[in-house]
Amino acid sequence: MSAKGDYHEALWEGVPEGLDPLDFALRSRFLSDHVRAGERVLDVGCGEGCFAFALARVGATKVVGIDVAAEPLRRARVRHPELDLRQVRAERAWPLEDASFDAVWAGEVIEHVADTAAWLSQVRRVLRSGGRLLLSTPDHGLLLRLRLACSTRAFAAHFDPRGEHLRFYVRATLVSLLEDFGFEDVEVREAGGLPGARRLLLARAIRSRF
Repeated sequence: MSAKGDYHEALWEGVPEGLDPLDFALRSRFLSDHVRAGERVLDVGCGEGCFAFALARVGATKVVGIDVAAEPLRRARVRHPELDLRQVRAERAWPLEDASFDAVWAGEVIEHVADTAAWLSQVRRVLRSGGRLLLSTPDHGLLLRLRLACSTRAFAAHFDPRGEHLRFYVRATLVSLLEDFGFEDVEVREAGGLPGARRLLLARAIRSRF
């Protein structure tokens, strides 16, 4: 599906095989707190399948992992051949049924998305009424913002236009975005690291009911 030299494939060329995702234990605990046994869960941007495998272990009866790149899926199939893993096209509708999942997990994905509106529309479409969006994304807390404001070099490195991160969030902007797209009871908390210098935002939001 992906041509040689594809942007997303190129990103994976520099990622060593078999690495655990950053803050894997912290984010796995977040998932286990919000996913119940017997639920249907979609892992968006599943990479090498670490979180999809963890979701299956906590009792999700149906776990589907999707990614826009072929290379991480190849790796995931070697590590976890039992998983249902599928490649999807970037910026296209996902080939999944409407309202077919109880929860959608997107770990460190939303900051890479060019068309955030279209992406969130797909999330809403595949979630059942009252289903949950669970996501993590890098936090841009006060201390980080101060460091970037005070250092031209740090600012240039962090916002390098050749970098893979396209969007940058603080708690307030993530809450506002999710509410604008029809999610309710939005909860976003900072996690990892010291107060004022947290690494992550962990979000849970409920898809508005039909």
